Amino acid sequence: MIASENTGSASGYRGGLGWPCDTMLRVNRPSHTSESANKETNSVTKSRLVRASLITILCILGLSFAVACGVQQASVSGDVDTTIEGLPPEFERLLEVWELLEGEYINGTGLDPQEISDGAIRGMLEALGDPYSAFYNTEQYKIATQDLKGFFEGIGAEVGIRNGMVTILAPMPDTPAEKAGIKPGDIIMEIEDESAEGISLMEAVNRIRGKKGTVVKLLILHKGDTEPVVINVERGVISLTSVRLLTVDDEISHLRIFNFAETTNKDLLAALERFEDSGASGFVLDLRNNPGGLLTSVVNVTSQFLDDGLVLYQVNAQGDRTDWKVKSGGKAKDIPFVILVNEFSASASEVFTGAMIDHERATVIGTTTFGKGSVSNLWSLQDGSGVNFTIAHWFTPKGTLIEGEGITPDIVMEKPEDDSEDVHLEQAIDLLRKKIAQGN
Repeated sequence: MIASENTGSASGYRGGLGWPCDTMLRVNRPSHTSESANKETNSVTKSRLVRASLITILCILGLSFAVACGVQQASVSGDVDTTIEGLPPEFERLLEVWELLEGEYINGTGLDPQEISDGAIRGMLEALGDPYSAFYNTEQYKIATQDLKGFFEGIGAEVGIRNGMVTILAPMPDTPAEKAGIKPGDIIMEIEDESAEGISLMEAVNRIRGKKGTVVKLLILHKGDTEPVVINVERGVISLTSVRLLTVDDEISHLRIFNFAETTNKDLLAALERFEDSGASGFVLDLRNNPGGLLTSVVNVTSQFLDDGLVLYQVNAQGDRTDWKVKSGGKAKDIPFVILVNEFSASASEVFTGAMIDHERATVIGTTTFGKGSVSNLWSLQDGSGVNFTIAHWFTPKGTLIEGEGITPDIVMEKPEDDSEDVHLEQAIDLLRKKIAQGN
């Protein structure tokens, strides 16, 4: 799955609010009926459309500057001069640039108001320097909101931004990405012959996702290699698999959580029933290459392992704190387990791991996690498009910032160069056996 964040989520999407403020534009219509006047009317109409779009952009992205914004009418030489209240005066340059383009640009008569306003939104979001911010046109928004619903169309790879580069967190099992040879840690250098360096996560998602049966061309630098290779991946329908339970032996099971989707808690409960029926004593909970998912999902899953207390808290731009508490009725509160993580365990998987460490519920083995601890909202706009940007940061129950820092395991084990054997899993199994023997 190619994913990022959603409303109250860790990496997926949800529809957000519509207009954050009322936007109104009134124009005095000319009464001329000549052909030249009709052309002028068309020009004025197009100008109004762009101004309305740009004003809407300013209102949407001006949430930090004003509770509400309005548009006041003024007339200059028979046209409309629009001013914006409650926003920095620098924003009025957008309208000023449009007027210059409309009047002086050599192809001014061919300007597309939709493309201009879309480009203005993209530019504003890029200026934030937030890799999780992006603009979606109507088609891209439809694709984005498929995430975490059980299936979607794409290549089946989880991605993130690391050191300014689009990086594969994990190909999902039995997907086009895995079958094409894409691996965790791979860097996407180009998408369809266009550089991917410095683009936002959402832009990468938009460019890689697409309808089943179509092919996307990727230039991939495999981890540890010096020369990139071209990989063509045919997109398909990707079914989201959240939980898998494997038997190691009569005493130990291997529980793998691939992501935190809508069905993950339900899938976990089913896996816990099978675990109980097996007669095993404990399990290794494997979160390696888990890119995250819904915040509500990770709260529900975490609650299966704890009695009470905090799962996490988040702090927004205004400094307001929101606590997410453990829900009662957990089914795995007394089961011994050890957690496995790596550098591609991100977002919701870091929330879960941090909570287990702070509550001293389980020992964590592996490498420091990805460090994606921010909340991103996907806001739906009136025309069917959308914008996504970061609104808050997450902290573990004891106040550890996840964003940019990650979670450090109790036992740090770097991945060996020869990874033919899963030494991390073997270490986790050995530790779990000792805990079970000691009655822990």
